[in-house]
Amino acid sequence: MRSGLAETIQRSMANITVPNTRLNTNSKAIPLLGFGTAEYPFGSSDNVRECLLDAIRLGYRHFDSAALYQSEQPLGEAVAEALELGLVNSREELFITTKLWCSDAHGDRVVPALQTSLKNLGLEYVDLYLVHWPVCVKAGEYELPVKKEDLLPFDYEGVWKAMEECQQLGLAKSIGVSNFSCKKLEKLLSISEIPPAVNQVEVNPLWQQQKLRQFCNEKGIHITAYSPLGAKGTLWGSDRVMESEVLQEIAKAIGKTLAQVCLRWAYEQGVSVLAKSFNTERMKENRDIFDWSLSRDELNKISQIPQKKGFPGVEFVSPDGPYKSTEELWDGEI
Repeated sequence: MRSGLAETIQRSMANITVPNTRLNTNSKAIPLLGFGTAEYPFGSSDNVRECLLDAIRLGYRHFDSAALYQSEQPLGEAVAEALELGLVNSREELFITTKLWCSDAHGDRVVPALQTSLKNLGLEYVDLYLVHWPVCVKAGEYELPVKKEDLLPFDYEGVWKAMEECQQLGLAKSIGVSNFSCKKLEKLLSISEIPPAVNQVEVNPLWQQQKLRQFCNEKGIHITAYSPLGAKGTLWGSDRVMESEVLQEIAKAIGKTLAQVCLRWAYEQGVSVLAKSFNTERMKENRDIFDWSLSRDELNKISQIPQKKGFPGVEFVSPDGPYKSTEELWDGEI
């Protein structure tokens, strides 16, 4: 991006503040709008660093990464450049999340996996470290789909004890999970000394997760929503959200984009939401959701949209594996 344009964008976004909320285990607040870094196929773009730097210029401060995504290194480079350029005053202004992949979901591999991620990011700590799935595969590859013959039982106690060690060592300010059902969270809570601060899951108007959101609210677990727009074009997404007639009609009626309607809806549910676009104009649009609201009638229409999970996770299901059906993977929450 040309320096003059970058300065103009930086000035235009300077007065916009993203609301935040405090996590249960940490005094640092999580911004309620985050920037996703997962592209598919993973590692397929060569301009990720510049796109992430543009996002920082536009005021994004919460970034979601994972060992699987191959985005840790470009995110770290963008953070370092942002600090050098003075786009942020200190590392503490940013909220950085990364995740433990299934091939490292072994008690003795968790801390080394985070240390590798920190090296990739060029950081001393992450603000949030998540168990990516309640799934374990043989150590080795970072890939999705996983090899079904490599699926192993998930060691709740061994993995979570090591996650707690990550926080105790100061490598992660908070720890949490992703793609955990109510039942799996109950099991984790029963064995944890440090409860999970966050459960990052699929949430959008076509998969609203009311039961899980209520459970997490009661337990003090913050929900972060991934695929708020349906993740069209990815292995885990579809075009169903963006093609919803109800959402299209609402967006047209109020003069907003369909993406803005989805992101605003998620924000109004009290969750943090991850928007992902490497297009500068859409980055701006996705950012512009805090100075307006959805009406009671619009919220009612969205509440009546038929529900269907976008990513059932069949990749983790096998007749010979720990989960023999998607019903078992999600404990019926599907």
